[in-house]
Amino acid sequence: MTNDQQRKVTASHLKRSAYLYVRQSSLRQVLENSESTRRQYDLRERAIALGWPRENVVVIDSDLGQSGASATDREGFQKLVTEVGLGNAGIVLGLEVSRLARNSSDWHRLLEICALSDTLLLDEDGLYSPRDFNDRLLLGLKGTMSEAELHFLRARLQGGLENKARRGELRQKLPVGLAYDSQDRVALDPDKQIQETFETFFDVYERVGSALGVVRYFREEGLLFPSRIRGGAQKGEVVWGPLGHTRALQVLHNPRYAGAFFFGRTRTVKGKSGRCFSRPLAQSDWHTLIPDAHPGYISWEQYQKNQKRLSECAQRRGSDRRKSPPGKGPALLQGIAVCGVCGRRMTVRYYDRRGQLDANYICQRDGIEKSEPICQNVQGAGLDQAVGELLIEKIKPRGLRMALSVQAELQSRLEEADALRRRQVERAKYEADLARQRFTHVDPRNRLVADSLEAEWNEKLRELRNAEEEYDDKRKQDRGVLDESRKAEILSLAKNFPKVWRDARTPSQDRKKMLGLVVEDVTIIKSDQIIAHVRLRGGTTEKLSLPIPLNAWQERKTDEEVVAEVDHLLDEYTDAEIASKLNEEGATSGMKLPFTRISVTRIRRSYGLKSRRERLRERGMLNQEEMAEALGVNPVTVHVWRRNELIKGFKCNDKPEYFYEPPGDDGPTKSQGWKLSERRRFPPVLSQEPNEVQHEA
Repeated sequence: MTNDQQRKVTASHLKRSAYLYVRQSSLRQVLENSESTRRQYDLRERAIALGWPRENVVVIDSDLGQSGASATDREGFQKLVTEVGLGNAGIVLGLEVSRLARNSSDWHRLLEICALSDTLLLDEDGLYSPRDFNDRLLLGLKGTMSEAELHFLRARLQGGLENKARRGELRQKLPVGLAYDSQDRVALDPDKQIQETFETFFDVYERVGSALGVVRYFREEGLLFPSRIRGGAQKGEVVWGPLGHTRALQVLHNPRYAGAFFFGRTRTVKGKSGRCFSRPLAQSDWHTLIPDAHPGYISWEQYQKNQKRLSECAQRRGSDRRKSPPGKGPALLQGIAVCGVCGRRMTVRYYDRRGQLDANYICQRDGIEKSEPICQNVQGAGLDQAVGELLIEKIKPRGLRMALSVQAELQSRLEEADALRRRQVERAKYEADLARQRFTHVDPRNRLVADSLEAEWNEKLRELRNAEEEYDDKRKQDRGVLDESRKAEILSLAKNFPKVWRDARTPSQDRKKMLGLVVEDVTIIKSDQIIAHVRLRGGTTEKLSLPIPLNAWQERKTDEEVVAEVDHLLDEYTDAEIASKLNEEGATSGMKLPFTRISVTRIRRSYGLKSRRERLRERGMLNQEEMAEALGVNPVTVHVWRRNELIKGFKCNDKPEYFYEPPGDDGPTKSQGWKLSERRRFPPVLSQEPNEVQHEA
């Protein structure tokens, strides 16, 4: 120990622990550069030589395999800084400054904390005290040189990659479907099933126009999609599984499938937290892009067309959505309805009306962005029907061509799906044969291995049987889809197109596709009526004029003839009796429901019709109490006289309440009432035959 080191190491330092920080930049260095790791661990002897007991030397090696460019992900370095800040460290040992940090901000922050807590630093070159100006100056220079060294190393490596990428010779990980041949050139995967699967994928996307439509097609046809395992014991192997939407988008966005070499499609940016993340760049900002660099499944022009279509379909990008693929909703003018006031594309909003899904076409862009009233809101049911009738009228000359194209498309779809399913059966058969060979080549006395291989063989045989059964079932279904009767139906499309169009079983997506073959767009103006200018492909325009559809309350409004009939019947009947008579006549309410007492009462009140009571009052009728006073009898007597038809009563409602005509000169008297009462108390004796009288005697 030199005198300078003896002066720097004091008793207060020795009372605290010595912290040895060990780090390697990558896991590969940990495995291959083991000598550097050993040199770092040997620094413990330096701490012991300076006077620290062996048990007080703490080794922090949790950052092995971590880069020193930032302290964000280095738990060991953060722990070291914490212990230094708490004053628990007397000395910090590291092989060199670059082991502690390759970032000037992290390095100088550690120096500041060491100076405040009087903590020493030691590397292979010597012992330093951050409180000493000369030592701190030297440590600062070492930190700056360490950061510059990292920059130079990275610049040399990155420059070599970029230079190789400019020539298109940089070897990259290829997506499934592409592989390197024996001459290290990119070629299509030699597996025919993989090739046919990707060819079908891009053909289906060209036909349906959406990634979700491709996923739906693969699911409905029972087709599997390949993917390559990127890590683990089975790294590089191809596995088959269902196609997902995210996977479909990855394939569509990858220029490699168009035969293009690219490099620098993303840029690494460091966030506020210190973490790095990738940010995609526009195609014009890519470092290298070489179209037609190797074979692909589609052309570069087709790839550009697909990217444009994806951008138009994306909700977060496409503000127009005019080229979006047809959806399942019933809105016939989805994507082609244009506002005749502001010229923007109209969006679709669906409502549930009487158990059915109806569409409204709304121009609401200013309403969303500027909080202004919406431009137009047009109910779509009548408009869709009118445009459909126009299509039926215009499609007659083109019906035969459409029928033939539909038949050819269906035939090509069935052939593509059948070929892929046949490849799946062939692969399952190959794997079963491979499992059988492994089982037959094993020593039968080695039961541990033989039993495992036998179970694997049985599993592959079951998979083969399932694949064959599924193939046979799908093939039978395909034959049923396009048998002779089905072909005849398709060929008769030209004559029966109106029937097919109006058939409720025809999917809305198919209707929109047929409409898109003839109609370019529809401009809508709503004033005192709805005017639609239908622009056909070719430039001609057709004008449609439609009345404004009724609102919901107008559709549910009771017919005026029914209201007049209710007004007429109120002269003679109560609400319940009127409901019964209207139901006998077959009349219905505005909701197309039978009448009830409550519905008749609601109609009477809504239209201001006089009730049965009011009408009787206008005719001078008296209620029960008034009638009793007029006759000079008890009100109960009035009720009894009405039941015995001495006086006539008129029902005023559906309760047992009656009105009576005022009594005249010929009205009942009290004597008649008393006679009626006596007759009720002593009923007359019926005449009897003689034999009956004798029998009673």
